[in-house]
Amino acid sequence: MEVRWLEDFLALARTRHFSRAAELQHVSQPTFSRRIKLLEEAMGSTLINRQTLPLSLTPAGEIFRELCERVTRDVRDTRERVSALEAEASARISVGSTQGLFSHFYRGWAKDTGIAERLQLNLNATSWVGEQFLEALDSGECDLVLCYWHTDLPWRGRLAADSYEWLVLARESLVPVSVVDDDGHPRFALPGGPDQPVPLIAYHRRGFLQSAIEGHLVRRKLTANLLPLNENTQSASIKALVKQGFGMGWLPRRMTEKSEQFGSLVRAGDESWDVPLEIRLIRRRDARSDDLLTLWKKLEDVYAS
Repeated sequence: MEVRWLEDFLALARTRHFSRAAELQHVSQPTFSRRIKLLEEAMGSTLINRQTLPLSLTPAGEIFRELCERVTRDVRDTRERVSALEAEASARISVGSTQGLFSHFYRGWAKDTGIAERLQLNLNATSWVGEQFLEALDSGECDLVLCYWHTDLPWRGRLAADSYEWLVLARESLVPVSVVDDDGHPRFALPGGPDQPVPLIAYHRRGFLQSAIEGHLVRRKLTANLLPLNENTQSASIKALVKQGFGMGWLPRRMTEKSEQFGSLVRAGDESWDVPLEIRLIRRRDARSDDLLTLWKKLEDVYAS
């Protein structure tokens, strides 16, 4: 049974005339009559008294009309609510965020700035790597990108172009961490030695963070004897492997705070090994909506104060 059959029946109940009801429903009279017949067959009862002029409803038809009115009203109300929800969702500003920032920064930041209800996270972003975030901005797949930034990104020059604007939301640092040994010391400690390199759970080279670590070591003239075991795009994956004792790794400080507090992870090196980062929010200058420009102006005011 289809909802339009119920609407057909209500039109016939109002007009008491097959031709007029068919016109109201924008179908031919034979088609309309066939649908009413199918409705009666589905209900197993005669709903229309065709022997009267004008037509009338049978006692079963009167009861069925009440049902039709309730069902069609509920369907109409539901459609309106769904349309309103879809309109609200389409009006939200799409954000692409790295998984680490989404887990440990995005929610608190969006809530504290009072813009959480105006944003919608693009879950496809959890599979993006490095420059793909800017490509998503260019293609319109998202309106904003929330990411780590530093001076050693191999494609940092792209952001210097006139196509983008950004805000620095916070400072962050990558901290080298390891599980502890039986004496409470890091099991894997920097800098390691040529004969005993430190096993490293590394970041993917196309991502935001591996180049930051390598650039920092060069600038600070720190010599680390490292044995990379694998590469990961997500900080959470690196943290999981580090906590299982496979090696040391650099993690954003926000991800290490609870682990350090409860003793599951400790520093694998002093603060000279900490890698400074920025957390940036990026958009294209040619904003696709006035809502985005309004929100950006609000954020500019927040971070200018």
